[in-house]
Amino acid sequence: MPAIPQLRAWWAERPPAAGAAVMATGIISVGWHLTGYETLSRIALALAAVAWLALAADFVVRLVRERTRWAAEAGTPAGLTAVAATTVLGTRLSALGWQEVAEALLALSAVLCPVLLFVVVRHWKRRMPGGVFLVCVATQGLAVLGATLAAALGADWLAHTALVLFWLGIVLYAVAFAHFDIREVATGAGDQWVAGGALAISALAGAELVAAHHVNAYLWNDDDNGVLRAVTVALLVLDLAWYCVLVAAELVRPRLRYDARRWATVFPMGMTAAATLSVSTALDVDWLKGLGEVLLWISVAVWLVVAAGAVRSTAPR
Repeated sequence: MPAIPQLRAWWAERPPAAGAAVMATGIISVGWHLTGYETLSRIALALAAVAWLALAADFVVRLVRERTRWAAEAGTPAGLTAVAATTVLGTRLSALGWQEVAEALLALSAVLCPVLLFVVVRHWKRRMPGGVFLVCVATQGLAVLGATLAAALGADWLAHTALVLFWLGIVLYAVAFAHFDIREVATGAGDQWVAGGALAISALAGAELVAAHHVNAYLWNDDDNGVLRAVTVALLVLDLAWYCVLVAAELVRPRLRYDARRWATVFPMGMTAAATLSVSTALDVDWLKGLGEVLLWISVAVWLVVAAGAVRSTAPR
């Protein structure tokens, strides 16, 4: 029983960045689905869904009862994890065949995204941590879910909308990079990894758009499809380069103490694995599959470490 007040106190102080835990768990589920570990994938999906429901309830309660606090938290880049987490969950549910639920989550994300983007961008500063890239992650999350549903439902208009969001996400990445404090690579508490994760989800969006073209050969013309494939490969290469830089920075200057922002490390790692696996399939590059599987299990190991740190942080002191 004493653990219950402790858990409530932890939940009350939970930063919006904890939404990255849903994103991280959801993308691990996607990765396991892509590699055929369906049972593990569904377990991770269940965990992500339960956490998402809790976060959604908390989001609504704070909006109704604590509007000042809600507005303050929504004004931070981490507030966009609400959109990103919803799109990741929707993408996995679509792969499970639950198209109606995925459509509802897409609609919810589409309503939330422009509102939160507007609020977040208004509070941008000159030098910001890695969470600044969540403007790209949220937008590309919509593109991924839209493209996934377009392929599943044969909705061409949804694919074209996802394509617009894909290009918008790339533009937002460039704008976010201009506001990113590059020193965060060496000093960040975990969310500096989103600099690479934003490129990973962009590559995943590109792969899903190419896959949608496989379903409907008349979706893009040859030139458009060629550009889309080239840009997708370039995004994945840049993401893998960021991955190497960020790993090197972690080795040179280890930051081993648990921080909730470490979930924003797990998500980019898992997203890089999922993007690599999806690009391998969409562009028929077989050797990328092995790399994607290795990256997936690395991200699973890091998920376990961060989850253990989260559990320890709730223990009475």
